[in-house]
Amino acid sequence: MRFRPLFRLGFSCASRMSGDRTTSSAVRPSNVATQYQEQLFDSAAKGNVEHVLAMLKAAVDVDAKNDRGWTALMFAARNGQVSVIKSLLEQGCSMNVLNSSGQTALDIADFWNHSDASSALSDGAVVPTQECQNYYSLNPLNRASDRRKHPEWIHQAVRRDNTKFILFSDLNPFLIEDTNQKSKKSKYVLGLFSYNQLAEHISKKPLLIFLGLETWDPESAVWFAVDVTGVEESKLKDVHKDGFFANPFPLTMQMDDRHAGIFAEARSILTWHDRYSFCATCGSSTVVQEAGYKRVCSNADCRSHKGINNTCYPRVDPSLIMLVVSPDGNRCLLGRKKTFPPKMFSCLAGFMEPGESIEDTCRREVEEESGIQVGRVEYHSSQPWPFPAVLMLGCITHAKTETIKLDNDDELEAAQWFSRPEIVQMLTHQHPGGLFVPPRQAIAHQLIRTWVGKTSNL
Repeated sequence: MRFRPLFRLGFSCASRMSGDRTTSSAVRPSNVATQYQEQLFDSAAKGNVEHVLAMLKAAVDVDAKNDRGWTALMFAARNGQVSVIKSLLEQGCSMNVLNSSGQTALDIADFWNHSDASSALSDGAVVPTQECQNYYSLNPLNRASDRRKHPEWIHQAVRRDNTKFILFSDLNPFLIEDTNQKSKKSKYVLGLFSYNQLAEHISKKPLLIFLGLETWDPESAVWFAVDVTGVEESKLKDVHKDGFFANPFPLTMQMDDRHAGIFAEARSILTWHDRYSFCATCGSSTVVQEAGYKRVCSNADCRSHKGINNTCYPRVDPSLIMLVVSPDGNRCLLGRKKTFPPKMFSCLAGFMEPGESIEDTCRREVEEESGIQVGRVEYHSSQPWPFPAVLMLGCITHAKTETIKLDNDDELEAAQWFSRPEIVQMLTHQHPGGLFVPPRQAIAHQLIRTWVGKTSNL
């Protein structure tokens, strides 16, 4: 029997309908705070901006939830109350809150076809919502690749007063605490240095990577990554006394989203240099060119000097990650690797092989890991994964079979089908067995949320 109640009652257990609009009905409040909270929900649903703001001034949390996990923003989205949505966003409410059905306010507005409300929510998002932009992909810099081939311009850019340097030691980034009081998600940002603070080290010609410009203007602030391996950390603490070189995983998953994107670019390039200092064609040493984006063989007779060779440029390794949906559409397949934290399940994944399409990689990897045969494959989004330089290609796939058969020699120790209600519990950390899925920074989380959002019955 199909499970429905969890998704049918998205608002309040005691919700009522007023005309064609949903409003929050109050279970009789036990105290003044609860009373104000219920009034906030009711005003948001009815579009009463003045009353909404009054309730917030009365110290009601802008992200307060009712017993079904619904916030004022969700009630406004449900009824298409654009003015309330804009006011709540100005008050700093979160768009990432999930209700007990695994829905955000934007999911709700989209489901009920409130296009104006969806637009208002999209405009208020930090990330454009017309496409999924995953963590580590939010790099705000203009890479200005045309500038890499002009060494004199690079030389001058390094010495500008407004140039910013980020530091790595043994591929570990130098981080500081995020002191931005408006940030609720990030703990760390990249520690930034000026040329004057690093002039002595730069004079020794360390590995220096041009990352890009802050805008399209060639005179705007320039960003570089510099390898300071061997430099005493105490010297750097003269600039940022609380800074430290961080083990990049998992600490960089607690960074400001945009700094995480810049980190991903820098570390991927630095890792390539660390691993490919010799020519893959003839074995000779190589020299760095194009501001860190190319290595050229020192052997003039090497075949790599003829034509375009991928041995000269940074490599990217494509990997597929797939959410497998059951033939009836009501369950999804998740697995556990031996290296996962206890009780965490995630999507299946694997590397693409030469001469293989995205679709064929999905079908092969799913069958190899779980014994499930897959038919239709839908592309979702991608995510750079700088450990060391993987590009995760996210897909939602549709199974043709249901019988799971694990390979005993495979690193996957478990795989099972999960119902939609159970997935919602895992997303919201309410699973009775303590099972959970990867955090929002992982593309697996976004694939799972997309499936729940498309199939939930509000």
